Amino acid sequence: MAALAFPERVARKDGGSYLMVSGTRAELPEASTLRGAPWIAVAVADRPVGKGHARVQLGAVVDEGTARLAAGAFLEEQDEVHWGDGDVVARRVERLGAVELTVRPLAGADSGLVRNALLEGLRQEGLGLLRWSADADVLRKRLAFLRRRLGEPWPDVSDDALRARADEWLEPELGRARRRADLARIDAGQALTRLLPWASGEAARLDELAPERIVVPSGSRIRIDYDDPGRPVLAVKLQEMFGLQRSPEVAGVPLLVHLLSPAGRPAAVTADLASFWKDGYKGVRAELRGRYPKHPWPEDPATAEPTRHTKARLGK
Repeated sequence: MAALAFPERVARKDGGSYLMVSGTRAELPEASTLRGAPWIAVAVADRPVGKGHARVQLGAVVDEGTARLAAGAFLEEQDEVHWGDGDVVARRVERLGAVELTVRPLAGADSGLVRNALLEGLRQEGLGLLRWSADADVLRKRLAFLRRRLGEPWPDVSDDALRARADEWLEPELGRARRRADLARIDAGQALTRLLPWASGEAARLDELAPERIVVPSGSRIRIDYDDPGRPVLAVKLQEMFGLQRSPEVAGVPLLVHLLSPAGRPAAVTADLASFWKDGYKGVRAELRGRYPKHPWPEDPATAEPTRHTKARLGK
């Protein structure tokens, strides 16, 4: 009678408490004869002040068959696909309201539901779920620099923007993925190229505007560091920059040049090479030429011959 009168109060034991069909949790008094019963029907309950659970004052033991009969209006079976415990969870659940009766793995889940679950995983755990090679990381940083410097049509490659445009750059691989391991096989660098401004023709200028490497006066091709999209960095040995009258630029932005000693240690930092040759170089030369006597330290670096080699290799 209690179950039929209050079907939403039919409850199943769940740990140390009971979960009602309505979703409310209830606890039994210590001395209750109902304790331990798999199912109960709650006739009277209250909620003590400051407590999160209801407290059963009066109820009766029922079996699962009675629970199903009394609360049959709440009985349903659903396919659920979501991101949980670090992967896609696909299951078929039979429920009596908030109470889970049976759970079975779901094979062949709807591809749209799986895709939404994978997107949820990317929101929760980040784009690191994809395969990011060193080249892919560099490409993303170059695009972030161009976006900050030039704006449209260069794409926003922040996490939020990339998740919002998943349809444009992660398909068709995302649509074919079924689990976390499939995300890890998606080449993020190759996918990013889909966001390049091909329609406007600007994509062809990527290497011109934000080159991955730049040729310095010595002939070396040195990688540019785009970690800071506001000021790219060029780390190069000081002798390789001799003869250059002004700091190299990318997209009109002077590179922040980290001038290194022959041992590859930082010697000076400048965004104005001409001023450094005029004012800062003398101090660096005085400090380092005694430490590295095998390398050239000309008095006028602005007109000197750049080199990667020691004086012996140069025949001096």
